[in-house]
Amino acid sequence: MNYSNSRSDRLFDWINYAVLALLSLSVIYPLYYVAVSSFSEPNMAGGSLLFLPKEFTLEGYNRIFSDASIWMGYRNTLLYTVLGTSLNIVLTLTAGYALSRRDMYGKNVFMFLIVFTMFFGGGLIPTYLLVKDLSMVNTIWAMIIPNAASAFNIIITRTFFQTTLPGELLESAQIDGCSDIRFFLRIALPLSLPIVAVVTLFYAVNHWNSYFNALIYLKDYELQPLQIILRNILISNEISEMFVEEVHDLAEQQRVLELMKFGVIVVASLPVLVLYPFLQKYFVKGVMIGSLKE
Repeated sequence: MNYSNSRSDRLFDWINYAVLALLSLSVIYPLYYVAVSSFSEPNMAGGSLLFLPKEFTLEGYNRIFSDASIWMGYRNTLLYTVLGTSLNIVLTLTAGYALSRRDMYGKNVFMFLIVFTMFFGGGLIPTYLLVKDLSMVNTIWAMIIPNAASAFNIIITRTFFQTTLPGELLESAQIDGCSDIRFFLRIALPLSLPIVAVVTLFYAVNHWNSYFNALIYLKDYELQPLQIILRNILISNEISEMFVEEVHDLAEQQRVLELMKFGVIVVASLPVLVLYPFLQKYFVKGVMIGSLKE
């Protein structure tokens, strides 16, 4: 009986491993394929290209990094990500902590207003008119202020503070003369690194991949983020004249465009892929908010 149960358990484990391996492969291989294709000639991309580059070339990356628009897009996206995420973290953590306090007067009203925004919004046109009236159109603030805080992230942050910081900890700190601000900065935040890492990753990825607000609010090319430049290459087939300034043949220009598409995807995705492993430990802890604990 014990042997049969043990064999069934092992079979169940192997089935789980197989399913997880297939799911992992379905996620990892497309990324790997894009990376391999970025080092191959365009005519090799397709069914003949599976695991290794064919007709290895770095021409695509050489052209990408020799163009000023790519670096301009990187600079703008990095600026929007750093400023936007910093503002997001400050507002989300302070709001989540305040709403987690039992002694906050009117917190249920504020929570209702926050949750209400998750289901009802003014729409694109009223939002644009508001941003325009605030004189933020065609400025970097149009990429930062309208998305200053996420209702969902405020809710999970509040939940984390409620389940992690016992009321007795606050009471003992107050007995010792600790103010609310000092308790938040010196005690609450150091104990809340998992949720800080989670919301930081959420906000940073959202800012890094954001392009819709840039399409709506930004007119100057010098303010465009990297994702707009990527969109122009992948969807609109638009490339800077510097990419093909020495290429006069139309077929060769199309080859250069195809050669650069995969490389631009890798260049745009690499920072996020590099950032995640450093936050993975805290990310796993943070997403377990609300789970049963022993």
